[in-house]
Amino acid sequence: MKQLISQKGFAALFIAILILAIILAIGLSVAIFTLGQQKISGNIIKSSQAYFTAEAGTEDALLRLAKQKQWSSPYSFEVGDGSVTVEISDIIGGSRTITSKGDVLNRIRNIEVLYIITTEQISFYYGAQVGDGGMEMGNNARVEGSVFSNGNVIVSGGGDKGYIDDNVKVATIGSRIEGLVVGEDAYTHNCKDCTIDGTLYFSGGGSENCDAGEGIKNHPVQGSRDLPISQSVIEGWKNDTVSGGVIDGDYVLDGKITDYLGPQKITGNMLLDNKATLIMTGTIWVVGDLTVRNGATIRLEPNYYGGIGGVLIVDGKIKIRPGVTLEGSGQEGSYFLLLSTNSSLDKASPAIDIDNTTQGAIFYTTNGLIVIRNNVEAREVTGYQIYLDNNAVIHYETGLEDAEFSSGPGGSWKVIRWREIE
Repeated sequence: MKQLISQKGFAALFIAILILAIILAIGLSVAIFTLGQQKISGNIIKSSQAYFTAEAGTEDALLRLAKQKQWSSPYSFEVGDGSVTVEISDIIGGSRTITSKGDVLNRIRNIEVLYIITTEQISFYYGAQVGDGGMEMGNNARVEGSVFSNGNVIVSGGGDKGYIDDNVKVATIGSRIEGLVVGEDAYTHNCKDCTIDGTLYFSGGGSENCDAGEGIKNHPVQGSRDLPISQSVIEGWKNDTVSGGVIDGDYVLDGKITDYLGPQKITGNMLLDNKATLIMTGTIWVVGDLTVRNGATIRLEPNYYGGIGGVLIVDGKIKIRPGVTLEGSGQEGSYFLLLSTNSSLDKASPAIDIDNTTQGAIFYTTNGLIVIRNNVEAREVTGYQIYLDNNAVIHYETGLEDAEFSSGPGGSWKVIRWREIE
């Protein structure tokens, strides 16, 4: 009997111990699971903090770029319990890459932002595009490219010949070409005293003393074309300049000094003189006149523009005098565009007057006359009316077919990609 009781007691004790062991195991499992979850939650929290730290870095970089504050790459700063390291690339093809690395207690998160200059693509398909005012050419004036004109293209003043190396197209019934040597084809309603290496596409007007190496063919008259930059684009560029502030009155840069300017509105006139250098960091709008003379230079700042073109808009008249240099950023695809909205058609005081040995820009008028005198070389000329004086040359670059122009870093940048990377 005692032995039976002893066996039952032992069994009960064993069961109790087993139950306690199971309870202990369950408790330990719960404890381990809880601790694991707490650790995971802690890691998630710290990882999230690292992500937000990285975001703070990108936002700081974007603010520095937008406000044109000084920065170096890479740079670091603390955010709460963590730190962030930011790298900002140079401008390549009109864009920057911002990489931000957030670190909170060795939890690392990385964010990459692609930041681009917003641009307007302006297609300059011709060496010269002319509005209804047409084009006059002096003795030995040349367009190294093609010409499209809504009005006449003629050599005036009893000169010798004017040269167009590629095609010339003259729109509208009644318009004509006269006194030209054309390297390829010519499209016109009337032709007088021209030598055309290619075909003369004739739309039914008169022809006098015109020789076409590849014959004459009937062809419908060319339709007129609008100039490539719309008024709304010009107004948008003007509006963007105000983000950089307004200079009331005149702006004068005189002597062997360098200044950085843009985006900026100037309510008076602008004068650059005596080998002064203006480096543009955004679009400039001059309400008055612009005069550049005596070896002065205007160029685009490479870090702001990269391979994108920049614009200087003048509501008054533009006078460019001998020895002046006008150029883009130095990178391929970057062009400097000088644009006048003035409507003067007076040869003695035109909307744009460019004189002798000037190098480098694109010249554009919306309603006025462009006069290019003597030995000027321009990359492209577009305007309501154009006059090329003796020996003036337009040297067209093929990249202008798809040129992009920015209003500059005063609000013309935008984020197009924001993503986390490894």
